[in-house]
Amino acid sequence: MSNLFKINSVTGRAAFNHADYRYFWLARLLGVLAIEMQITAISWQVYQLTGEALDLGLVGLAQFLPFLILFLVSGSLADRFKRTHIMSVCVILQTICGIIFFALTVNGEINFLTIFIILIFVGIARAFQSPAQSAIVPLLVPKEHVANAIAWTSSGFQMSRIAGPGIAGIMIISGEELVYATSIILFILSTIFTLLIKTNTQTISKTPINLKNIFNGLEFVLKRQILVGAIGLDLFAVLLGGATALLPIFATDILNVGSTGFGALRATHMIGALSGALLLTQYPITRFAGKSLLLSVVVFGLAIIIFGLSTYFWLSIAALFIIGSADSVSVFIRNNLVQIITPDQMRGRVSAVSAVFIGASNELGELESGVTAHFWGTVPAVVVGGIGTIAIAGLFAYKLPELRRVNSLDPDDLIEKYQKLETQT
Repeated sequence: MSNLFKINSVTGRAAFNHADYRYFWLARLLGVLAIEMQITAISWQVYQLTGEALDLGLVGLAQFLPFLILFLVSGSLADRFKRTHIMSVCVILQTICGIIFFALTVNGEINFLTIFIILIFVGIARAFQSPAQSAIVPLLVPKEHVANAIAWTSSGFQMSRIAGPGIAGIMIISGEELVYATSIILFILSTIFTLLIKTNTQTISKTPINLKNIFNGLEFVLKRQILVGAIGLDLFAVLLGGATALLPIFATDILNVGSTGFGALRATHMIGALSGALLLTQYPITRFAGKSLLLSVVVFGLAIIIFGLSTYFWLSIAALFIIGSADSVSVFIRNNLVQIITPDQMRGRVSAVSAVFIGASNELGELESGVTAHFWGTVPAVVVGGIGTIAIAGLFAYKLPELRRVNSLDPDDLIEKYQKLETQT
């Protein structure tokens, strides 16, 4: 194994030695599982109700728009109020939405307009929940275990993303109401575990919630090369490398593997991401973090190109696995840099900026892939996207030398080098 990594059988699970982190991990795992199951059932139900592909797009839009509109405010609240309380309220709101979905479905009163309106409230809950969840992780474990906690948090997220749609798909055979009932139970359990978190080490920001302080998170990111580079690389990699949005076309028209092959392609990407995240819990990156981040984006871009050119199912599967794994490395390094460099009293606002940019790249990446595929053709669109991703990595390496020179992800090293002049309240 390269000296970029090291393993320790004890520290590989170090984050779970702390009760607050165990509660947080279970709360997030169950919450994401509930969301993934619920959205799978909603998408199926919407298509059965309307038969319109556009309505499926509106399902995603209803959840994302509140985030886009509220991310600056939600980040400020995550710094101004106790994050565990914000998280609890948000999961309770999601539970209530799940109960409404269940009741309307059982009574046969569900319709698309009602679903769209409820999803807006789900989006609002997630808009406030996301920055609070991201910003609380460094408070749950000692600083030497932060990287391990971030890696396990990412692994839990990927596990839920893989399991949720599959479980919901099986349950839908018995009816959408069974999925909604299960998601309600999971949301309730998530709420209980969130309420068990006792940490009180958060630095509560005393600044008033006004326009200047709301925009401080965005200003904080834009003034720091490392954060601009880390967030920007992920944004452009996902934006330009949105090959997964075109998987139905590849499965049907290029690889000729049908619906079964499509499911395998879709799952392989997530399994690659999960495998990469799990590997990082045991082999955390300890040296050359900036170069590793840039290299992971280059590998991501190369795998996108290979996938776009491939006419062999096995090669496409391998490329998607590498895409997911490389993305995990990028996410791991970005999350460490964002959470460690940012002072706790600013962490909610900066986490909100990071989350909305990455969330936007997912939505816009699908749009970019669809538009370019329409005008250029599917294969050229994917290949050009991969080339663009590599070009962006090269540009960032040249223009942002501070990012390239980041070595250790050790909190003491990062704080000493990059947080001396970072005090903002």
